[in-house]
Amino acid sequence: MAIDVARLSVWLVLLALLFVPLEWLFSLRERRGQWRFVDLAYYFLNSLLPGVIIAPVMATVAVLAQRVTPGAYLAWIAALPFAAKLVAGLLIAEIGSYWAHRWCHEVPFLWRFHAVHHSVEHLDWLANTRAHPLDIVFVRLCGLVPLYMLGLASTQATGADAMIPVYVTLVGTVWSFLVHANVRWRFGWLEQVAATPAFHHWHHTNGAEGRDRNYSAMFPWVDRMFGTLHLPKDQWPPVYGIDKPIRGGMAAELLHPFRDEAPEVVEARPVRSGE
Repeated sequence: MAIDVARLSVWLVLLALLFVPLEWLFSLRERRGQWRFVDLAYYFLNSLLPGVIIAPVMATVAVLAQRVTPGAYLAWIAALPFAAKLVAGLLIAEIGSYWAHRWCHEVPFLWRFHAVHHSVEHLDWLANTRAHPLDIVFVRLCGLVPLYMLGLASTQATGADAMIPVYVTLVGTVWSFLVHANVRWRFGWLEQVAATPAFHHWHHTNGAEGRDRNYSAMFPWVDRMFGTLHLPKDQWPPVYGIDKPIRGGMAAELLHPFRDEAPEVVEARPVRSGE
């Protein structure tokens, strides 16, 4: 545990060295006067706890996948170049996490947990960490389970292939810090290819325009494919947050999904019909 905390501390320093100067030089909105220590607490909590929960689940899924997936298919996948498997893994995990994220907005029970992340009213790189651990577990499982079921990840893999789930998770995590950043950059046509701060800021809007859109983690064209893309040119959302803010600090946020008043927040979140 001490080693994990030390490793996470190093990553935190590296992320701060990257994003703090960028947000200072290119801020979209007025920067917060100080870091919220609750976000630092979430950073360590959500870097440690979800993995503990996910590990035994994925071990079970891996064993099941080996038993039910045809051996000839697994051999064909194993023979593919590493780069092809990594790209396929990123795409499949993206689609899985897209639907998990969308369900978190459309299914009232899941929104109870996801509302914690959307309760943030000022976006910056560290706000990425503000999320309920069980929300992270659900979305991450929906992205990783298909990799094992489709043979792109396996407990029997060796070398670089064994690292595919790690690379997929790492890329998604780092990208998530970027898209939450408080920077005013726009990227023209590239915004149709890769998720940017503008793309994800619109996902966090609490205004009528653009609400419950842009569920993809890295690839906006997935939202376009499923009819949920909202990315107006040269515009940014006017307001963030949820209709009924969660007051009381980190403890209140972690307990929020289990409280009786949680459905009131859910009811304020309209369920979108199929696009």
